[in-house]
Amino acid sequence: MKITFLGTGTSQGIPVIGSQHPVCLSTNSRDKRLRVSVLIEWDYNVYVIDCGPDFRQQMLSNACEKLDGILFTHEHADHTAGLDDIRPYFFRQGDIPIYAHKRVIGELKRRFDYIFKTENKYPGAPNVVINEVENKSFKLANLEVIPINGMHFNLQVFGFRFDRFAYLTDMKTIDDTEIEKLKNLDVLVVNALREAPHISHFNLEEALSFIDKIQPKRAYLTHISHLLGFHDEVQQKLPENVFLAYDNLQITI
Repeated sequence: MKITFLGTGTSQGIPVIGSQHPVCLSTNSRDKRLRVSVLIEWDYNVYVIDCGPDFRQQMLSNACEKLDGILFTHEHADHTAGLDDIRPYFFRQGDIPIYAHKRVIGELKRRFDYIFKTENKYPGAPNVVINEVENKSFKLANLEVIPINGMHFNLQVFGFRFDRFAYLTDMKTIDDTEIEKLKNLDVLVVNALREAPHISHFNLEEALSFIDKIQPKRAYLTHISHLLGFHDEVQQKLPENVFLAYDNLQITI
């Protein structure tokens, strides 16, 4: 299995428009972060978790010619706003499967009503195949996917486990019953917004504590704000099995 970090930034991305913060002015490519998303590939299967406003740029940067489906963690714009850019895949492949909580599907239908129309539909709009995700495992090709239920302040969000890899973003609290699903991981990806506490995201201390509880072989931090600091400086402070993810980083499992 190959994982590509398409984006590792928070909702505004880094640099933030108009910001004079030192991290936003950094010339280090690892300090420049698009909105958060990952590409997951195995046995010729290609799936994306979330497609935010940078989706087109991310697909071009990684020469991704095929897309078997999109899994959505939740409905916030930095995770969904790129849905229209599935059109090139639709034109080549046909209908694109999407996987999301029923509530998220409802939000996508509201925001992208022209995609979900069944009558008098504009011919240039893409079609999707809706798959409602509940808090129980489902199959993608030959692989079982296990949803991980959590809370983003007062909003339910899903993380996803693929075999010995798990991806959690925009998490603040996770029940012990869900933590049990994260045993025996090779790689855990989890959000770490900044050092100061935040109402709806793990800060760095909370993320490291969570990683220590789960005990994966390796962990990667994502959904990062410029307020966390410079990539190279933060990395030096992390435990030896914890890494600050960056855009276009590829790992294999």
